[in-house]
Amino acid sequence: MVRGSLPHGIATDKVINEGEFVTMDFGAFFGGYASDITRTICMGKADEKQRKIYKAVLESQLLGLNKIKPGVSGKSVHEAVQANLAKYDLAQYFGHGLGHSLGLEIHEEPRLSLKSTCEALQPGMLVTDEPGVYLPGWGGLRIEDTVLVTETGCEPLTKAPKELIELGVR
Repeated sequence: MVRGSLPHGIATDKVINEGEFVTMDFGAFFGGYASDITRTICMGKADEKQRKIYKAVLESQLLGLNKIKPGVSGKSVHEAVQANLAKYDLAQYFGHGLGHSLGLEIHEEPRLSLKSTCEALQPGMLVTDEPGVYLPGWGGLRIEDTVLVTETGCEPLTKAPKELIELGVR
């Protein structure tokens, strides 16, 4: 689980053990355009701490979806999600921006982060909503959707389920 505390780890030959989170970050290119998705699952049954942190990250990710809309700044969306994680004493473990645009490249401007220069999201923009929590020595998790900014809000384009999946648990 320790490698899960790295937002973008490198694959190794480590065996995944029962009770560990596995974070999967992937995407595709279609017609020259990029997609991006992250989901975290648990191999076996999640413990209480894993469930609490997963719930906080999922709640924060859904809050991000509610905040992404035309006219708001990328920084304000990030700050709202970071404030929500602070309620769970997890904000200090959210070490990257909430999201980024994507199109011809996987990471483009504008970004949803504290360093964002995006004063106002516009309809037609594609951004990611990807809060993550990474606790040194424990592990981490991230939930990411690709989101289209619409005239009235946003539309998540990612259709994969977000509830905690425990593989091998009946």
